Amino acid sequence: MRYILGIESSCDDTAAAVFSPQHGVISNELFSQITLHKLFGGVMPEVASRAHIEKIHHIVQSALNSANVSLNEIDLIAVTNGPGLPGSLLVGLCFAKSLAFSKKIPLVGVNHLQAHAISPCIEQAITFPYLCLTASGGHTSLSIIKSYTEQNVIASTRDDAAGEAFDKVAKLLNLGYPGGPIIEQLATQNHYQDVFKYPRLKSNDLFFSFSGLKTAVLYHAIERGWYNPETKVTTITPIEQQAISSSVLCAITDIFISRITIALKQHPEITALAFAGGVACNAYIKQALKGLATQHSLPFYAPSPKYCTDNAAMVAFLGYHQANVGIFSDLALDLQRW
Repeated sequence: MRYILGIESSCDDTAAAVFSPQHGVISNELFSQITLHKLFGGVMPEVASRAHIEKIHHIVQSALNSANVSLNEIDLIAVTNGPGLPGSLLVGLCFAKSLAFSKKIPLVGVNHLQAHAISPCIEQAITFPYLCLTASGGHTSLSIIKSYTEQNVIASTRDDAAGEAFDKVAKLLNLGYPGGPIIEQLATQNHYQDVFKYPRLKSNDLFFSFSGLKTAVLYHAIERGWYNPETKVTTITPIEQQAISSSVLCAITDIFISRITIALKQHPEITALAFAGGVACNAYIKQALKGLATQHSLPFYAPSPKYCTDNAAMVAFLGYHQANVGIFSDLALDLQRW
């Protein structure tokens, strides 16, 4: 197998990449819709799907051009078919199936979350089984990665995802979108002090929950007179924004650490700790998890930022390994929610 074309459109990024087993990722193209969704303070599904329709052909062609590869040289098409926004997923899936049918190229459907969890392996050789925390705007989970194609999800969120909590707090504080990078920047200015000590999960069960944190910030802002729930007007100083941002970042980091600590106790077979997904771009959280791994005498891995956020390289990479063990899809491939 020479070249694998990956296509990703699960949320608000239109992405395509070409992967080669011999040379690795040789192109990784992406159109980000952040500017389209800033007005709404979050992703608008209808806006996202329309933008995918407009950009999908251009992005796929750009990936082929950047790799200096023609469609006739592609041996496999890997496409995300879930989980994600149905309208967005359908654009990428239908485009991939059309290419596969017209050019008679084998097709494989890829789980978006599984691709994130395997993304640290794109650049690094990791010994299986490893524990991976995957955190993004739509998902937060812990998985045991037993091989390139075998994963076991042992914990997920019962409500908001970590990235969603960042976005909602940022919207409450009038910080803009996406919230994660802005909150990290403000927390840095406050030297990561846990000023307000927002509540953490106290359960010893393996699950994530961030809605309580978001609600605690809301009630705190109302109590201090920083937010009017009737007019939905926020009046808050930059110093107060920094203090809240720093406290929220500390709380989310502590929740991650507590869940991972429980998982490591329950699964002594784990040989490494990994961190993936858009939230893995956060330097403070990444450093805290690296410290946790060191405490447990485990190596720590995280992909480069370009492979943390939604991208098609991870889709092509996992698709290649699925095909390697005979996992293919036919043209009846449909959306999956997993």
